[in-house]
Amino acid sequence: MATGKRAFGRVRKLPSGRWQARYPAPDGLDRPAPSTFRTKKEATDWLADKQTEVRSGAWIDPDAGKIPFGAYAAAWVKQRRLQETTRELYETLLRLHLVPTFGLVPIADVTPAGVRMWRADRLETAGAPTVAKAYALMRAVMNTALEDQLITRNPCRIKGGSVVDTPERPTATVPEVFQLAEAIQPRFRLLVLLASFLGLRWGELIALRGQDIDLDAGTVRVRAAVAELRSGKRVTKPPKSRAGVRTVAIPEVILPALRLHMGIFAESGRDGRVFIGAKGATPRRNHFNRLWHKACGEVGIKDLHFHDLRHTGNTLTASTGASTKELMARFGHSTTRAALIYQHATEERQRTIADALNAQIIEGMKRGSGRNGHAAGTPGE
Repeated sequence: MATGKRAFGRVRKLPSGRWQARYPAPDGLDRPAPSTFRTKKEATDWLADKQTEVRSGAWIDPDAGKIPFGAYAAAWVKQRRLQETTRELYETLLRLHLVPTFGLVPIADVTPAGVRMWRADRLETAGAPTVAKAYALMRAVMNTALEDQLITRNPCRIKGGSVVDTPERPTATVPEVFQLAEAIQPRFRLLVLLASFLGLRWGELIALRGQDIDLDAGTVRVRAAVAELRSGKRVTKPPKSRAGVRTVAIPEVILPALRLHMGIFAESGRDGRVFIGAKGATPRRNHFNRLWHKACGEVGIKDLHFHDLRHTGNTLTASTGASTKELMARFGHSTTRAALIYQHATEERQRTIADALNAQIIEGMKRGSGRNGHAAGTPGE
């Protein structure tokens, strides 16, 4: 004969007239619902849903999510093997953009609405790229919280929240590249040419050593990059991905400038630095930027960043007919792990690309001047 006793949990009416539900949790505790219910049916329905969670293995300890977001995120960063520059970025994003809003909030209490409100507020006071990076970091932290069974669903659900549409940067023409190379200090002339026609990044250029330059084969090997931390400390690190380690063929037209630089300005020996300052120190970006802006002013070029020279190299190389895989191999681009495994370019094709690029550079020099009418210089002079 039925007794009317519930098989899972129990409900009772409180003096206030509302109903309370309690259930036996998998951790052995008798746990109450987080809030009371208006009717007995609402309470029993909640118990039925909770029973389904327990039976399916989807139950999550409600106390586990009480850890503050700030403490959990700090531990998340500490537990990961990160490059110093990445760790510094994450710590800055937490300190300036996430902890002020979510630092003391229990991780289980962070809601999609709260994340949307935070992002909208941040976009009014910080740059969109920074907000996108902070959102991406928060989403990664919350994904780990989901794996740790602290939450049942990631509250970071803004479609495209970590994506920023940035305006296309300008490119320098071939004559402008040589004008800038002539206007900059002679010891940095090759720096401008390699950034433009090989697409090397600042950190990759500064990290180059004598053993990375093969004058006979006409190639540059990229093995590392120098990064500056906010403290001013410099670290030499491997490229961000396997695609970043590469050997790049040099257009023949700039080989004289390379030989001249290696003979006059570079340190001797296999481990000698290719680029050094006038006093023998490794160049710093802020000091070079002053020289760069001065050179741009002398030739009448505005709003051109040094990194834009890499875009110039990408544009010129793409126009040679190089395939997407060859472009990725030459410039160290990567998208997915599969792309890094399969996207290889042969040395023969690299030379073909360099030769075609060489012809374009010569043609560009012949066509004449840049924006202010100055004649293009001749490499190696």
